[in-house]
Amino acid sequence: MNIFWEKISLAEMSETQWESLCDSCGKCCLHKLEDEDSGEVYICNVACKLMDIETCRCLDYKNRKKQVPDCTVLTVERIAEFHWLPETCAYRLLAEGKPLFEWHPLVSGDASTVHSAGISVRGRVVTEMDTDDLHQHITDWVL
Repeated sequence: MNIFWEKISLAEMSETQWESLCDSCGKCCLHKLEDEDSGEVYICNVACKLMDIETCRCLDYKNRKKQVPDCTVLTVERIAEFHWLPETCAYRLLAEGKPLFEWHPLVSGDASTVHSAGISVRGRVVTEMDTDDLHQHITDWVL
């Protein structure tokens, strides 16, 4: 097994290596609400319109920024901001010098382990096309 993530830094990774860090949990594709007064951010169990809620993958990853201008794009230049990502996120873990979990597809060799381990949002979210009021979907199970 090629354990590149233990041998090189995030900044040294190729685009392919960088993209392979995503475990397809779908958590960063959920809608968030920010309290205007406190600045506190609340996570909703409502997925972006481009997310396939069964696979937890983007339906148009290549063109996502065109369709969803505020889509999250993780880049090495933004590593300092990764603290908001879920505690299970490979990008955050590696940025903090921590190992990947056993269920991560790069470790397990199986893309479905993120789902079978209960880490992904599969079965726990709705798509934004199925709801009108994000405030009714605030949840705390995500992070």
